[in-house]
Amino acid sequence: MKTPAYCLALCAICTALSVSAADLTRAEVEQRLATADKTHVADLKRKDLTELDLSGLDFRNANLWGSDMRRANFSNSNLSGLVLDLAVMSKINLSGADLSNTSVFGVHVGGANLSHANLTGSRFIATLDRADLSHANLSNANWGVDMKNQSMGLMRASMNYVNLTGANLTNANLDRALLRFANLSGSVLKNANLFGVDLSGADFSNADLTNVNLTGTTLEETNFAGANLTGTHFAGIKDKSKLKGLSESKHLEAAIFD
Repeated sequence: MKTPAYCLALCAICTALSVSAADLTRAEVEQRLATADKTHVADLKRKDLTELDLSGLDFRNANLWGSDMRRANFSNSNLSGLVLDLAVMSKINLSGADLSNTSVFGVHVGGANLSHANLTGSRFIATLDRADLSHANLSNANWGVDMKNQSMGLMRASMNYVNLTGANLTNANLDRALLRFANLSGSVLKNANLFGVDLSGADFSNADLTNVNLTGTTLEETNFAGANLTGTHFAGIKDKSKLKGLSESKHLEAAIFD
């Protein structure tokens, strides 16, 4: 029996939809980047770049504002200093990429691979739930809430269930971020600001929390086993026994409880 014409048409439509809808090829992106400079940037604004392999490219002279970068491969690429506000970046591969001093505001970066990425001095107010940030460098990153600019409600970094094992968060500002069930084992957080952060179920085992501000944080089932607590500021903690792994932490006598 012959297949009805409408079934064949439907199959054709489904096949077409399954093919990547990217506006450009890698070669076309490379061509635009090659002729760009600070004065005449490569226009990739609002472009559909889904699932493209753009690894190892230099985007510092490009405009990627509002572009669709879902599932694209930007590993080891240079995006330093760019404004990626309102882009779509879920499940993007940015492993080993340079995102230093980059702005990412109002963006969904859930499930992304940012392992070993350079995020120093970056500004993220985005959703990064379940992202891989293992061994990433977030030193001096400003991912905290700007309380003077909350006309749309509390805009903050959401990092629930993220992997931050071995990450460098020295001097990072994560004010009021969400880090529920985040894995921060072996990470370095010297002088980091975690004021008002929800750390429910987070794992700080063997992390360096020297001089970290934990004022106003939620610490339900948070694990501190093996963590360095020199100068760590626990404010408002009346019952230390509720802090998981505290007896196995390092330099507990040098922590601050008030």
